[in-house]
Amino acid sequence: MRQDRIRTVFSASALAIAALAAAPAAAQTPYDGLWNVTIVTKAGSCEPEKRSTLTVTDGKVSAAGADVTGSIGREGLVRVSIGGAYANGQLSGNAGQGKWNGASAGVPCSGRWEASRQ
Repeated sequence: MRQDRIRTVFSASALAIAALAAAPAAAQTPYDGLWNVTIVTKAGSCEPEKRSTLTVTDGKVSAAGADVTGSIGREGLVRVSIGGAYANGQLSGNAGQGKWNGASAGVPCSGRWEASRQ
């Protein structure tokens, strides 16, 4: 009887360990985290400069209360849409930069962006 309980406990423990080992680890990319982004207009009538904090989780870009979609590749390639504007560029380590384009009241705008990890 005692051996049966030991076997049961051992079997349950082995199953739990096997299940944990088989479960995929939480995916994470080198650029996950919070990023401070400065967007600067170089052409057009869009806001001259805007600062924002974006979140990267498993390579997906988001921002609280904003229409943001996009991704950061494992090599740091940025492709993002923010409220109808489009940005692309490159992150490397704790910083990055690129270009963006969009429109304000139907008038085309474009510029550059810079980012730094918080």
